[in-house]
Amino acid sequence: MFSITRRRLGGLALSGALAAGTMMSGTVMASAADTINVGLLSLTSHSPSIIAEARGYFADQDLDVEFVSFQAAQPMAVAIASGDVDFGVTAISGGLVSLAEKGVIKIIGGALQEYPDIDGQKILVSKAAHDDGVTTPADLKGRTYGITTTGSSFHYMAHKIADKEGFDRAELHLKPMQKVPAVIASLKSGQIDAWSIVPNIAGALTKGGEVVEIGKVADYIDNYQVTTVFTSTANAGDKPDLVKRFLAGFAKGVDDYNAALVDKTMSEEETAEIVAMIHEYVYADQPLEKADPRIRAGAMRINANAKLNLESVRDQLEWFKSEGLVPETASMDNLVDASFVETF
Repeated sequence: MFSITRRRLGGLALSGALAAGTMMSGTVMASAADTINVGLLSLTSHSPSIIAEARGYFADQDLDVEFVSFQAAQPMAVAIASGDVDFGVTAISGGLVSLAEKGVIKIIGGALQEYPDIDGQKILVSKAAHDDGVTTPADLKGRTYGITTTGSSFHYMAHKIADKEGFDRAELHLKPMQKVPAVIASLKSGQIDAWSIVPNIAGALTKGGEVVEIGKVADYIDNYQVTTVFTSTANAGDKPDLVKRFLAGFAKGVDDYNAALVDKTMSEEETAEIVAMIHEYVYADQPLEKADPRIRAGAMRINANAKLNLESVRDQLEWFKSEGLVPETASMDNLVDASFVETF
């Protein structure tokens, strides 16, 4: 379901050594900082947490952060609910909403958002589909569309495209494939017709000639709150100071991310340092010189101070209900704790 990062593994080894030393000495060693586990996907949009850890912003808040890697949004939500992870940043999934209804998880802030003036997620089709006449999103009627899982953000985006183009959602044939790499392989080979994804991945695919861009998600969903910050209900209710300190460190990471990669107001030298930090977890299997342009190309704006677009979250919740993916009684009160950040 999830894996422990290199840094996490080192932390576990160090913890074991300290514990052994404590047992031998018969003394109790007090920790100067609260250790928290933060869920991470290997995507540029997760950069603020990486930057905040690397630049000491979490340490400034007396937080010792360990990253736990995931490959999809829903398993991260489950790990938050079980207490294996303390904070996560990812898309709202049906599983997250259902866990919120059970009283174990809360959205506490906003992260990645679509803005009209920032290059955002792209709607893509295979070259085979494009050659067969799928040249605009309106042509997706009757075609296959790749998603990771039912109730994922990809599922939501697909249906919002169908709604705005005026054809029945059922006429867009969804193909759940569990993981992003599987969707990519199927799109490139023409086994599916379409998909939507962040600009750095989209750009790499279209450069290969096997995939063609036909539209933008921002044209179909207004001010889409793509990802949110969330934690356990126990943390939100019983440890508000911990939540505030996490958000404070995260917000400074957001500021650096936006300055370096979105607004580009940071010096090139400092931006290169930021990219190198991100590269430790994003495109880490590639040399930095190859990963650098991909990391920069994937930058979409993340809301300053984790500001949360409640209107967008509400729209997503209503969509989940309309598809029968969450209980009809699911409510914003159960899903969101709006006490930690500014909302709009």
